[in-house]
Amino acid sequence: MAKLAEQAERYDEMVENMKEVAKLKEELNVEERNLLSVAYKNVIGARRASWRIISSIEQKEESKGNTDHVEMIKKYRAKVEEELTAVCNDILSVLDNYLIVKKEDLDFAKQGESQVFFYKMKGDYHRYLAEFTSGDKRKEASSAAEDAYKEATSIAQTNLAPTHPIRLGLALNNSVFFYEILNSPEKACQLAKQAFDDAIAELDTLSEESYKDSTLIMQLLRDNLTLWTSDMQEEPAADEPKNAEAADEAES
Repeated sequence: MAKLAEQAERYDEMVENMKEVAKLKEELNVEERNLLSVAYKNVIGARRASWRIISSIEQKEESKGNTDHVEMIKKYRAKVEEELTAVCNDILSVLDNYLIVKKEDLDFAKQGESQVFFYKMKGDYHRYLAEFTSGDKRKEASSAAEDAYKEATSIAQTNLAPTHPIRLGLALNNSVFFYEILNSPEKACQLAKQAFDDAIAELDTLSEESYKDSTLIMQLLRDNLTLWTSDMQEEPAADEPKNAEAADEAES
């Protein structure tokens, strides 16, 4: 049913289907993992795009002094933020309750790859929460994202090759987190460069089945490095966005 929902682009139903699979199965296989990720990514992606557009319009109206318009836009933005929060909390609950294994119960040989995948997802959805929240809520989401990415990285470094697409995707998303959420461009560049260099050093070990995915993510890492290095040198004006939208995170 989840595949049918995907083909019909009915992603809300795809989410519900994959939630049931996650709750019923002891361990998801690679295809099921990817279906779960794609389902939530499409549901959250549309709302993240809406939020960015609404926020941009709100800023323009504020600069024009259109207070009536601004109040209406703020209410609409709040509605989208409620939807974003609900989606993020939903997948985070599924991850914590059904998919992430306690470290003491973890069989690294069998579950290392899947646990990196799920911790990466956990980091991603806390990062999405941090994108639109403020104050204590933003701090809480940022801290939870950082912890999840750290856990994923710890498992990845001992269980996955530097060229593995999930490890590369994790490094990509983690570096975007440091750049966009923690405002740490130096750390973001360091993470992206390290992941890229480590993968280049072992490129000859790359399997044929993951070659396309891995090289695509390596290109995204390099694109971000180029963009971020350029931004750091140019020091954009205070009213300019600090970062053109970073190359989107990997669909791993």
